[in-house]
Amino acid sequence: MATNEDNLKQIISHSKEYGFVFQSSDIYDGLSAVYDYGQLGSELKNNIKSYWWKAMVQMHENIVGIDAAIFMHPETWKASGHVDAFNDPLIDNKDSKKRYRADVLIEEHVEKIRLKIQKDVDKGINKFGDAFDKEQFLATNPNVLRNQAKIDDINDKFKNAMNNDDLAAVKSLIEELGIACPISGSKEWTDVKQFNLMFSTEIGSVADSANKIYLRPETAQGIFVNYLNVQKTGRMKIPFGIAQIGKAFRNEIVARQFIFRMREFEQMEMQFFVRPGEEMKWYEYWKEQRIKWHKSLGMTDDYYRFHDHIKLAHYANAACDIEFNFPMGFKELEGIHSRTDFDLKQHEKHSGKKLQYFDPELNESYVPYVVETSIGLDRMFLATLSYAYCEEKLEDGSERVVLKLPAVLAPVKLAVMPLTKKDGLPEKAREILDSLKFDYYCQYDEKDSMGKRYRRQDAIGTPYCVTVDHQTLEDNTVTIRDRDTMKQERIAISELEKLLKAKFDLKQFLN
Repeated sequence: MATNEDNLKQIISHSKEYGFVFQSSDIYDGLSAVYDYGQLGSELKNNIKSYWWKAMVQMHENIVGIDAAIFMHPETWKASGHVDAFNDPLIDNKDSKKRYRADVLIEEHVEKIRLKIQKDVDKGINKFGDAFDKEQFLATNPNVLRNQAKIDDINDKFKNAMNNDDLAAVKSLIEELGIACPISGSKEWTDVKQFNLMFSTEIGSVADSANKIYLRPETAQGIFVNYLNVQKTGRMKIPFGIAQIGKAFRNEIVARQFIFRMREFEQMEMQFFVRPGEEMKWYEYWKEQRIKWHKSLGMTDDYYRFHDHIKLAHYANAACDIEFNFPMGFKELEGIHSRTDFDLKQHEKHSGKKLQYFDPELNESYVPYVVETSIGLDRMFLATLSYAYCEEKLEDGSERVVLKLPAVLAPVKLAVMPLTKKDGLPEKAREILDSLKFDYYCQYDEKDSMGKRYRRQDAIGTPYCVTVDHQTLEDNTVTIRDRDTMKQERIAISELEKLLKAKFDLKQFLN
C-alpha cells in the first residue's frame, strides 16, 4: 500500500512526465522552491482561475475585479505592518543543520495526535457501522478525551507564547513535546528567531536605500489602496467586493512539499467591504460560500475541514482556514479572515488621504470593515491533482493511471481519434475537431493503438474521446468514450456539440 509520501512522489513524477509541472531552470539543476507550469499545467491553472473568477465576479453583481501592479510604493508595506511584523518563527536543528518553521513542527505534532483520535473513530465505524454515534464517542471515549486534552493544552501554550512574542516559550514547548528533526532524529535545537519574508529590490538606476522597494508578499494591499477608486468609478454600494488574481512573493526559508509552499506563487483573493459591526455576519456568510464552491467540484466532504486560527494576525478579529487533505495531511488551502478596518485606517494614516465611504442609507461616513477570502492557486492546483490521481486495476487484470479531474477544469476537454491513418478517416476526424475547437480545447491523436491512445488521454484527464471509424463515413456517427466509466456509446456527429455543452455547462457546477 502506497504511503502518503509515495503518493506525493507519484504526483510529482506524473506532473513532469505529462507536462503539468516542471522544476524551474531544470537544465541548470533547478531553483529550489520555484516551479514552471507546462503545457497541460498552464491549461489546468487557467481553468481553475476562470472557474474561481466566474463564481466570484460573474455570479455576484456587487463584486468586481481588478489587476493591481506587483510593485507598490514602499510606504504601503510599512502601513500594512509587513515591514515590522511579516515574520516566520524559525528554528535550526544543531545536528542536521536543517531549518524549520517552529509553528509547523508543532502543528505536525498536533496532527499526529489528531490521527490517533481518527484511528479510534475508524475502529468504531468498522465495529458498529451505521449504529456508531460519532459525536457521543468523541464526547465520552477516554482515549479520545485524553488525546483531545493534549491537543488543547499544546494549542493554548503555543497561542500564549505567540501572543506574547515569547520565542523562548515556543522553543521550550518543542523540547517539552520531544519533537525531533525529521531528517536526523536529533532533538538538539537552536533558539527560535523571527525571519522577515519579504523580497526587496531597488527601483531606478541607482542602488541605494532611498530606492528600496518590495515584491508584494500578498495581493490584498493592491485592493485596499484602490478601494475608493473602484467604489467611485464603479458606483459601488456597501456591501461590495473587489477580487484579484495575481503573483505574490515570499522568501520562504523552509519551502518544500512540491508546489504547496513556493517563493513565487499566485493568489485568488476577494476583499469584501462591509459596515462596521456587520463583519461577523459576512464572515460566516463567506465561510459557507467558499466551502460550497470547493465542494461544487465534486471532491468529497471528508477531504475538507475548517480550522480556526490559534493566533490571530495583527489585523484580524476572526480567522479560519479551509484545510484540504493533501498527500502530506490536512493543510491550509484557503483563508477566510475578518480584517476589521485595520488596513484602510493604516493607509489613511500613512498616506494622509481619507478612505471613508459615505453611506447614503445611514447618512454618515465611515471606514469600512473588510472580510477577506484568499486561496492559493498553486495549492488549489495541487489539491485538484492529488484528488484526481488514481491508479486502477481493471476487470481484465490490466491497470491504468487516470486523472479524474472535474470536467470543467480538465486541460483537454476532448480527444478526436481516427481509427486508422487512411481511408479518409483522418480528414473526417479533423473536420470534427475544427468544428469544436472554438469552444473546447481539443487534441487530435492518431498515433499507436486505440488502447494506448485511451490510456494516454486517461493519464492527462481528458473527459471524453471521440473515435472516427469507417461507419462514420457511412452514417455520420462516432463513438464517444467516457473517461471515468470507460463506457462507449454511438451518437450522431450533429448531436456531439449539444452533448458536450451539457457536460461542461457551468450551471450544473455553480448552481
